[in-house]
Amino acid sequence: MATIAADVLPAASPPQGMTPEQARDPDYFPPLSTAVPLGIQHVLAMFVSNLAPAIIVAGAAGFGFGSPDPSELIYMIQMSMLFAGIATLMQTIGFGPIGARLPLVQGTSFAYLSVMIPIVAGKGVGAMAALTTAALCGGLFHAALSRMVGRIRFALPPLVTGLVVLMIGLSLMRIAVQYSAGGPTAIGTPAYGSGQSWLLAGTVVLATMGLKFFGRGIWSTASVLIGLMVGYLLAAAMGRVSLAAVGPAGWFMLPMPFHFGFELSASAIIGFVLTGFVSSIESIGDVEAICEGSAGRRATDRELIGAVGADGVGTALSAIFGAMPNTTFSQNVGLIAITGVMSRHVVTVGALLLVVSGLLPKVGAVITTIPIEVLGGGVLVMFGMVASSALAMLSKVEWNQRNMLIFGLALSVSLGLQLEPAALAYMAETPRILLTSGVLPAAIIALVLNLVLPKEA
Repeated sequence: MATIAADVLPAASPPQGMTPEQARDPDYFPPLSTAVPLGIQHVLAMFVSNLAPAIIVAGAAGFGFGSPDPSELIYMIQMSMLFAGIATLMQTIGFGPIGARLPLVQGTSFAYLSVMIPIVAGKGVGAMAALTTAALCGGLFHAALSRMVGRIRFALPPLVTGLVVLMIGLSLMRIAVQYSAGGPTAIGTPAYGSGQSWLLAGTVVLATMGLKFFGRGIWSTASVLIGLMVGYLLAAAMGRVSLAAVGPAGWFMLPMPFHFGFELSASAIIGFVLTGFVSSIESIGDVEAICEGSAGRRATDRELIGAVGADGVGTALSAIFGAMPNTTFSQNVGLIAITGVMSRHVVTVGALLLVVSGLLPKVGAVITTIPIEVLGGGVLVMFGMVASSALAMLSKVEWNQRNMLIFGLALSVSLGLQLEPAALAYMAETPRILLTSGVLPAAIIALVLNLVLPKEA
């Protein structure tokens, strides 16, 4: 997820029975009566966001919601939970130089969607081999990049990172509207854009907003998840829910190495490598936010290197078993500021719950029964939050003529090419995919111009 302005949230008072020093200590292990509920809360806060990229990629490829055989989608959902849990354990427990040993929650990344969707669009499950192979290469590059995080931070001011996050949000909004209107497969049919579809999506949005602003505790923290449940119940009452896929699903499943195969694609690998650079910046922001906002100190170089390294290794490991790329989740950084508990062991409890859920195909099968319009209502809220978080980052920019020109040109070119990909119809496949992704040209143009143009006096 995009870096949200969690660093502006003041740390809350610690729970009863815990001293302020214990609450700020990442190594403190609270009693299980405190650790387990807080761990579950972390899972609820990231659950929907963690699964959405896998569902969107499967839908773009043509084997998503409503497909005759949901087994591959179920597998991707399971792997998203399993490897989000494993990558989170890398962060909280640490393995040598890998992991920040901080309460960082890992999950599948929205940042890569602009690269992943063109790779698989309409090509079926066979296209997943090129995608997961590219994710493996990108993850290894990401892990290697972790050793250089201190040297590249100067080139990534809020002007660059905020623009990139904004493009991530803008590139996803079309998907959110398509899902809310009935899904890509319904385009051109009488069912697309029907009142019934928008009723389901709108119910999720209204329930989510109501719980977020008027709920307390877990009702507010898990508002998106509970909003989806409300939409699901309405869909069931309307006869839109079928549990046919749940019965045949097994009770236990182990991940399979190279489940989708192995295929090298130059355009896909370049896209993942470049996006891995963007993802590393998100992780740096999250680590700095959690250390400054909850522990009252600057993040150490070891913590930054470990966090970005865990991102890369987690992405590479996920890709081997057919899962999506991983990154740190900013909503959980904000949740720590709200709860006032910085214990990494609390997040470890949540990670273990994700691992267990990832081994139970029945869980994934139940998720596939959610009507796509219900999911659309949820992602409408989430993708809008990605874009609005970018505005919080951009508010730190000094908006002089130089910066306005950099921002305007990068946004104009990147968004324009994404909206009109036919403008590059005669270009070779690899540069065409990269230039129409939206995120990558925005990052490159803004980064280069910010480095070469003279500063205004």
